[in-house]
Amino acid sequence: MPASYRLLQGALLLFGVVMLLVYPLAVVWPSGWSWHQGAPYQSDYFMMIVGVYGVLGIFLCVAARRPESNASLIWFAVVSSVVHGAIMTVQSFSGGGHHIGHLWGDVAALYLVAVILAVLMRASGVTRSRAG
Repeated sequence: MPASYRLLQGALLLFGVVMLLVYPLAVVWPSGWSWHQGAPYQSDYFMMIVGVYGVLGIFLCVAARRPESNASLIWFAVVSSVVHGAIMTVQSFSGGGHHIGHLWGDVAALYLVAVILAVLMRASGVTRSRAG
């Protein structure tokens, strides 16, 4: 297997685990991961995000076994990370700059996920899902 394929597998596993850790990250570094005041569990919105990213994290960990069979899921993670990051970039500057810390936390993390997975998908030659 090419090194880029193994790197893709490792990145999928790493990012999957990080997505499972969104809640603890918000506890440790609220200004970089939580968009509300108070404990993470006090926001219905944040708990929804924890649920969605938790499920995506599990699926990315599973996809690490056979990225070629999960290309659509991986590209979804790439594109949705760019879209989510772009929205949060704009929101980071609104409201008097109270959310500027997110540019170095969850916003940067989303762009990092998108760039690394896209580059590794191209480098590894995994371009589309194949049955088998």
